[in-house]
Amino acid sequence: MTLNLRLFVALDLPEVNEARTIAKRLGTLPCGFKIGHQLLYSGGEALVRELIAEGRQVFVDAKLLDIGATVAKGAASIAAMGAAFLTVHARPKALAAAVRGRGQTSLKILAVTVLTDLDEADLAAEGQHGTVAETVVARARIAKEAGADGIVCSPREIALVRSAVGPDLLIVTPGVRPQGAAQDDQRRVATPAEAIRAGASAIVVGRPILAAVDPLAAAQAILAEMDSASVQASPA
Repeated sequence: MTLNLRLFVALDLPEVNEARTIAKRLGTLPCGFKIGHQLLYSGGEALVRELIAEGRQVFVDAKLLDIGATVAKGAASIAAMGAAFLTVHARPKALAAAVRGRGQTSLKILAVTVLTDLDEADLAAEGQHGTVAETVVARARIAKEAGADGIVCSPREIALVRSAVGPDLLIVTPGVRPQGAAQDDQRRVATPAEAIRAGASAIVVGRPILAAVDPLAAAQAILAEMDSASVQASPA
C-alpha cells in the first residue's frame, strides 16, 4: 500500500493557535499533520476539522486502547470527522474493534507497536519477553491479522517488519531526526533518508520542524532528503 503524502508534521504544541500558525507557515507543502494527546485535549478536535476542511490530511494520534465497544465508537467518531489516520495500540480486540468502527470510511487504522522511547529494559519492566525488534514484528503480525492498514514503529525495525509482513502494510515512522538534530527523548532514531531506504511508507517529524527558525525550510529539506533517498533506492 502506498501513500500520496510521506511526511506528517507532528503538531505537538500546547495551544491551537500556535499549531494553526505552524500549519499556515507550511502553506501548500505536500505534508499532512499529526495531532496527538497534548493538542487534542486543548481544543485540537476543532483544528482537526478545520485542517480537513482546508483539504489537508490529518493523522489523529489518539492511541486508543479500551474495551472493544468503546474503541469502535471512538473510531467511528474520528472517522466521521474525516481524519485520514488513527492510531490504536496493537492489541487484537482493540484493532478489530477500530476496524469495525471505521466502517466503510477511508480512515486508515495504524497499530502502535512499541513506543520509540522504550528499549529492552523498559519492556522487561513491563513483563514483556524478547527484544524490541521481536516485539514489534509480533505486533505487526497481529495488526495484519486484525485487518489494520498499517503500523507505527521506530526506524530501526522497518526492514524487519517489511520482511515479516510484506509490502502491503503501511509503516509510519516517528523517531526521525535529520542529521545533526537533537535526539531528545527518542531512543531508536534514524534520519529521514535512512527511514525511506529501509522501507517506511511515511515519517512523522515534530520538533526538528517546530523548533526551527524557518519551519518551512526545515520541512522542505526533509522532503528533499526523502526524495533523494527514494531515487537512490529505486532499481536501475
